[in-house]
Amino acid sequence: MSTHAADALGQRGPAPVSSVSRKEAVGIEIRRSIVLGRLNPGEKLTEAQLAASLGVSRPTVREALMQLTREGLIVQEPYRGIRVAELSPGQIRDIAVARVGLDMLAIDAILADDSGRRLQMVKDGWDRYGRLPFDADPLIHHDAHLDFHRQIWVASENYLLVQLWPVTAAHMTIALAEDQAARHDPARAHRVHAELMDAILTKDREVIHKAFIAHTIDSADELIAMLWKKSESEGDQA
Repeated sequence: MSTHAADALGQRGPAPVSSVSRKEAVGIEIRRSIVLGRLNPGEKLTEAQLAASLGVSRPTVREALMQLTREGLIVQEPYRGIRVAELSPGQIRDIAVARVGLDMLAIDAILADDSGRRLQMVKDGWDRYGRLPFDADPLIHHDAHLDFHRQIWVASENYLLVQLWPVTAAHMTIALAEDQAARHDPARAHRVHAELMDAILTKDREVIHKAFIAHTIDSADELIAMLWKKSESEGDQA
């Protein structure tokens, strides 16, 4: 690969990392590129290009890609190569519906804790997310967003929910990358999470359930509508 080509990939794809960081750092940088839109859902990748832009060996890239494939961020298919995972409108909605069911499983466990310890864990997660400035780095916002939702599952102390989180987070990352590209609005993101947290604090299951539907399923439907509109606009331009 020419220096010019490597530089071009570095500008729009992953940035170089130290060779001593190895697999974990490569995985982090690829995740960063997906979150920030430098790598788009469905975009094809090659080990050679990634190794050149990241400044690491191809075996190191291969190990990182295998881990990201297990998490669901990367798809590797015979004869089709490697690409960033993408979600169809139907899949986006399926994930949202499933998430609400799992979120309510967590909420039931949190509400069953009379000591308030589990609810405090959720509050702690909200505090970390809620105090971020609106102009914070998009990746920091993304990580804090995921951490808040993860904290709800962790607070439930349900073993299966905790084990399911990495795959769930990967699918959320793909959907959020689409959402950020369509409507980068940190103020809106803060507002809808504040509304969700206010509902959780009522300890009223029905109120919380309605809030999760609005937060997750309604937001997914809004994103799907924006994606359809974008697709139609691109079709008209073509």
